[in-house]
Amino acid sequence: MKIKNKPKIGTIHRFLDIIRHGLLLFGIRNRLAKIGLDINPYYWVQEEYTECQEPEIKGNKSDYTLRYLDIDQLKLITNLDVNFDSESMIEGVKKGQLCIGLEHNSEIAAFLFIDYNDFVFSDRLFHLKENEAYVLNVWTFHPYRSKNLASYLRYLSYQLLKSQGINVKYSIIQFFNKSSIKVINKLNAKYLKLYLSIVLFKRYYWNFIIWDYE
Repeated sequence: MKIKNKPKIGTIHRFLDIIRHGLLLFGIRNRLAKIGLDINPYYWVQEEYTECQEPEIKGNKSDYTLRYLDIDQLKLITNLDVNFDSESMIEGVKKGQLCIGLEHNSEIAAFLFIDYNDFVFSDRLFHLKENEAYVLNVWTFHPYRSKNLASYLRYLSYQLLKSQGINVKYSIIQFFNKSSIKVINKLNAKYLKLYLSIVLFKRYYWNFIIWDYE
């Protein structure tokens, strides 16, 4: 089935959305990163540390279908928002990441990636065992926000991973991303470490452990 295109969201609408979801500091941090000053406190989290219940969503779940997204489909949907690092996402799929999305009326409402391999985040190497995976780049498009789809898609990804014999799921959650923190808290996440990464002009890197929750 062909994925429909979506209208791009205006600057004012985007700004109001940031304010409504408590993401002002998150947005400021992202703007500073674009000009070369990337100060990024983030959590290393184990998702669904204890088994969680299937989240409820606004609307009918039967209207949504879980589907795998290939590179061509990914190019189509990531071309719709300037916040997407399309090249990095496509490169991730080429290296073995899985991209899954929730489809609604031939549109992708939300999507995320799953990485099964060791990876580097802000010049820090993270190792994954055979029974572990890393959930990243979770995104809900503006028309589908406030429906709890991010929680629902994350939950579906847990079920998919369980069917693959993977029972430990990690993610990196930025300290200022209040929306993502709310989502993982609903899904029985456990905070493992709080890191601070400082990057200057994508050339100089410093990494610190601020707090070890273990």
